[in-house]
Amino acid sequence: MVLIPSGNLNMGGDNDQADANEFPKHQVEINSFWMDESEVTNQQFKEFINATNYLTIAERPVNWEEIKSTLPPNTPKPADSLLQPGALVFHQLTEQVPLNNPALWWRWTIGADWQHPEGPESNLENIMNHPVVHISWEDAMAYAKWAGKRLPTEAEWEWAARGGKENAIYPWGNENVNEGKPKANFWQGSFPFKNIMSDGYLTTAPVKSFAPNEFGLFDMSGNVWEWCSDWLDIEFYKKSLAAKTNTKGPSVGFNPYNPYQQEKVIRGGSFLCNDGYCSGYRNARRMGSSPDTGLNHTGFRCVKEL
Repeated sequence: MVLIPSGNLNMGGDNDQADANEFPKHQVEINSFWMDESEVTNQQFKEFINATNYLTIAERPVNWEEIKSTLPPNTPKPADSLLQPGALVFHQLTEQVPLNNPALWWRWTIGADWQHPEGPESNLENIMNHPVVHISWEDAMAYAKWAGKRLPTEAEWEWAARGGKENAIYPWGNENVNEGKPKANFWQGSFPFKNIMSDGYLTTAPVKSFAPNEFGLFDMSGNVWEWCSDWLDIEFYKKSLAAKTNTKGPSVGFNPYNPYQQEKVIRGGSFLCNDGYCSGYRNARRMGSSPDTGLNHTGFRCVKEL
């Protein structure tokens, strides 16, 4: 782990790519803490599984009644043959499509889980030093508790990503992600059908494949999205609580674009992000996902009290 110093975070959007939920910028006082220098790897997660026999959400039987409660009323029940343990896996397309329908490139894949990141025929051979994926927020919390750690707050995560650089767009500064030598694992080309892989990777990369930020943290941009402890409230920055010391975020989530499902914050972007789609590798970029969802571009890292 790396010691992250205390300081005053000027939290929020830095450039014209910023979404409305990244404003207004506001000051948050951050106390010092320890943070994993890299995303939790397959090897580290395997040690947790071996010690606890924990079963991730993607490996458990599917409970339709639980799922139905998070969907619009009268959503039809899928066939029982589809309600089997699995997870969402990205599938590269063969042509450009509108970017407002993620269902075009995400596919429910029975048998996909942390041990089988691309589906039941895949495995972890030769990728034990890659970040673990298909990890839900609940799974990440279980690992953190076992390790004597916790998930970072959204404010802690952003402070750590910035590495002491005031108002910088990226963890390395302001040089555009598409310029200079590769600085993160992300999608180069036209998403979701053409990735020219200038960074050398189509999916995840081994942790520490790119230079760390000024705090000594690796992959705060790209590779996999990282869970935070906070609920996602897209209007949280407008509220007085947002300016509290070490804020732990709102008590409930709010996202009118997904009114039936509470979401937890994810940060940092992934190997699927590019400027034409999500620019998730920016320090201030805020996204959310339901706590029971695992995807093959979502992982986590932990923090610990000083």
